[in-house]
Formats: sequence, structure tokens, C-alpha cells
Amino acid sequence: MTSLEQNMQRHNFGLSPYACKDSEAIRFLEEKEDVRSPFFHDIDRIIYTYAYIRYSDKTQVYPKKKNDHITKRMLHVQYVSKIARTIGRALGLNEDLIEAISLGHDLGHVPFGHFGESILNEISVKEGVGFFHHNVESVRLLCEIENKGKGKNLCLQVLDGIMCHNGEFVCGEYRPVPKTKEMFLEEYHKTYTDPGMVKSLVPMTLEGCVVRISDIIAYLGKDIEDACILKVFDKEEIPLEIRSVLGVKNREIINTIVMDIIENSLGKPYIKLSEPVFKAIVALKKFNYQHIYDLSMTQKEKNEIRSMFYVLFDAYLEDVLDEKKDSIIYQDFLNYKEEIYFQNTPLKQRVLDFIAGMTDEYFLSCYQSVKMKKRVIIKEKEEL
Repeated sequence: MTSLEQNMQRHNFGLSPYACKDSEAIRFLEEKEDVRSPFFHDIDRIIYTYAYIRYSDKTQVYPKKKNDHITKRMLHVQYVSKIARTIGRALGLNEDLIEAISLGHDLGHVPFGHFGESILNEISVKEGVGFFHHNVESVRLLCEIENKGKGKNLCLQVLDGIMCHNGEFVCGEYRPVPKTKEMFLEEYHKTYTDPGMVKSLVPMTLEGCVVRISDIIAYLGKDIEDACILKVFDKEEIPLEIRSVLGVKNREIINTIVMDIIENSLGKPYIKLSEPVFKAIVALKKFNYQHIYDLSMTQKEKNEIRSMFYVLFDAYLEDVLDEKKDSIIYQDFLNYKEEIYFQNTPLKQRVLDFIAGMTDEYFLSCYQSVKMKKRVIIKEKEEL
């Protein structure tokens, strides 16, 4: 091994026997690696995607809030990466794999966060396309949409960690389940037809398990701090039984959970939380839903946004069916795809892909454009 190779691969030395080694990386299409190791290379492939660029203008919790200090999706994935790499380094895991999964895990988030996701799922099911989940859409972006529809040929372990990251489902223990490419693809396709599949997904690596719990750690305390900045509630309203275990400040919550994981997982083939900390996380998550997520938008705002999603889907589906090449869906999306994308993607899925990839501001801009076009058409009909 040359000194250059030693320098580039030194992170492999001293890893836990339960870590995923670079030599275990599996690509769907064989290719000759360059000076970078496979997972390190995947980090670069992810951060240079168009989807990664759009992180900066995507909602984390609060849409339409004009405050420079409120977390956006871009910051969230960086927090997840730092927390997960801290745990990974302490446990002797592959930090390159952890960072790749962390930075790519939320690429599939749609305009207006989880609420927007619920509407797109509603439309997708209604139109017979299948269930829509942001974690699955993240994989779809990296495999079937980016690079003009050819995908980025990321490693199986990275894609699996992204698909199985869903931080909405907290567990007291995370045990990885080994998978082949065929097993991963079976799970991936099944998420579109089986409503319970997304809840049963388990990462194939310890690194994927670390990112999954880190997703929760990253948003629990930070979402509370954002809510306090907006004066939604005071931290002292958090029940004492939660505060006494986790603390009340973001740094306290992060440090408590991270250290608990390290102490309970070191030298083990699984990631584990102590019972008190696990119960406190579940309770805090429930508190956050009641005081933050369920109140992040008014019912009027929700109704307006739901209507906008349906208007855009109907308008762009009509444009695709009629092959209106001057439509924004062609100008900003379909014209940049090669034949492989069209061969693999039904018409309705193309519209869903386009809307799912929008930032909040671009979504609103597209809605105004469609709305204006409708007014012109109505006016022209009235004049005839």
C-alpha cells in the first residue's frame, strides 16, 4: 500500500469489529474507485446534487416565518451529521458512511415539511402511484432522478441508511439487519404498496442505526429552541419528569442522549438507550407534537397549502398529458432528463417528482404562475 493510499484509508484502522469497512462497500453498478474510498466518494456525490443545493430553502418546522435564526433543512442535516459522527467516533464506526447517510437522509423532503409530505402522499395514493414517504423519495432522487435520471450509483449501505433513517419512529434499541442488493430493492419497492412497510424498515449497518437515532437527537432540542425564539411557549412548560432526565437546553438534551448511547452501546453490535432516557425521549417527542408540530401552521394555512398542492398537480399533469413544452415542468425539470428517466417513470410520477423537489418559495412562485395563467384563460374565454 502506498503512502497516499495509507493516508486516504487511515480511518479504517482501529475500527470496531461491528463497523462497516470500506472494503464491504457495494455499488449497484461496478466502477473503478479513484483516490477516494467509496463512502467518502459518496459524500461528494451527494453534496453536489441539485437536491442538496435545495436544502437551504426547505422548511424544517416553521414555514412562512421570517426569522433568520430558525432552523432550515440544510442546518438540520448538518446537525444530524455532527451528532452521528460524534457517536460513531466514540464507538469506532465508519464516519465516512455516517456522514454520507446523514447528508443525504432528507433530500426527499417536500415543500412545507412533513405537512407537505402528507398532502403529496394523499395525492399519490389517490392517483394510484403508491404511498409517498420522504425517506423513500430521497433514495429515488439519488437512484432515478439526479444525474438526468441516471442516478448517482451510490453504495448500497448509504442508500439503505437513507431509506431506513426515519426519525419519527423511536426505539430503545437498534439492531442492524444484513441485506443484499435484492433485499434492499424489495423493501424499496414495497414501500409504495405496503402502508406498514416504512415503519418496519431497519438499517443494515450500525452506522445507519446511529444516523437514525441522531435524526431524533438533532431535532428534539433544536425545535424547542426555535419555538422559544418565536415565543410559542417557554421551556419551563416542559414537564419536570422530562427535564430532570434530559435537561431543557438543546446542548443538554444532545449531550445527555449522546453520552447515554455511547455508554450503553460501546463494544456491542447494536445501539441502545437506557430505559429512563428512552422513556424521556418518547415523552418529549409527544410534548413537541402537542406544542410545536401540531401548531406550526393554522388550519387556514393548512387548507391553503393543501389546495395549492392539488392545483399544481392537476395543472402540471395536464401539461404533461398535452405535452406543453412551454410549461415550467418541462422548462425547469423534464427537459433536463435523458430517455432512461422517461422509460422508468410514469406520467403521474413525473409530476410528483417535480413538485416533491420544490423549495417552499419556488412552490409558491409556481402556484402564482399557474393561478395567473388560469385567469388569462378564463378572461380569453369570456371575450370570445
